[in-house]
Amino acid sequence: MAMIDLDKMLEKVKATQWALADIDWDAPGAELVTKEQWPQLKDFMVDLMWIEHVGARGFAAMAKKAPTETLRQLYSYFHAEEQRHANAEMALMKRWGMLEGDELPEPNINIRLVIEWLDRYADGMPYYVLGTVIPMLEVALDGALCTFLLESVNDPVCHQAFEKINDDESRHLGVGFTVMEMQGHNKTSIQMVKMMAPMLDPRLLLGIASYLPLLNKMRDNVVKMGLPEEKLYAAMNKFKRIGGRTAEGRRNPWYQFIQHHGSIMVKRSNRFYHIPVDAAVKVTGLIPRRMLPAVPSWVKELTWQPTA
Repeated sequence: MAMIDLDKMLEKVKATQWALADIDWDAPGAELVTKEQWPQLKDFMVDLMWIEHVGARGFAAMAKKAPTETLRQLYSYFHAEEQRHANAEMALMKRWGMLEGDELPEPNINIRLVIEWLDRYADGMPYYVLGTVIPMLEVALDGALCTFLLESVNDPVCHQAFEKINDDESRHLGVGFTVMEMQGHNKTSIQMVKMMAPMLDPRLLLGIASYLPLLNKMRDNVVKMGLPEEKLYAAMNKFKRIGGRTAEGRRNPWYQFIQHHGSIMVKRSNRFYHIPVDAAVKVTGLIPRRMLPAVPSWVKELTWQPTA
């Protein structure tokens, strides 16, 4: 994947927009989701849908901090696309009888905590932090979770929807890796060290404290569904390989930090990492939902309705 021309990418993004109404959600094939698949698939789809919306909020924050008008427009489109992906996944859940009426599925407690952190602090995070975390999540989503879903579910409408979703994600990744390289270009060693200064920001530390348990919970949930751990290794290796394909990319300290963490996170054999993070998953699972603030208003933009 070579560095891309961002102006040409913006034109391509504008030319490839789609709507839920482009898909026939009543077409045959819903019955191909088996009774055995249904319970775990519902949990998987709820998590996947909320992760898409978390990505949307991240792109919204990046659009406010983008260094060029082209990137600002790209991130604004990506924000809308991630919302559309979440809505398409809700439409699939509606098709498969997993939603009642206009019900909005509840996010698990770890996703809920990340949503709360994003709403409070994402707009205050440095551009280069979000610009490295989001490509890692997109690689995991595109390279592991979505691929696994398509290998597990035979419904042709699911495949049609994810063909569009995956095309969007490939453009997100192209921009993401290009920006990671731009962040390492012409930087002195002192500037590189200064880029890690946000690690001391209490707001970022709070975000990490909510982010790590979420990753562990998602990792274990998809492995329980049958995703081979090798697929997770491959996704993290892809991030490491593409993000570090150039000297500029390798010089980005946030790339080094995120890729190292990803390789530790996917391997259950790393007990010194997983024991405390698993404990955090258990502790957060004890938080009563009534103690959490009301969900932010942007969450209510989710809908399964096939509107434009």
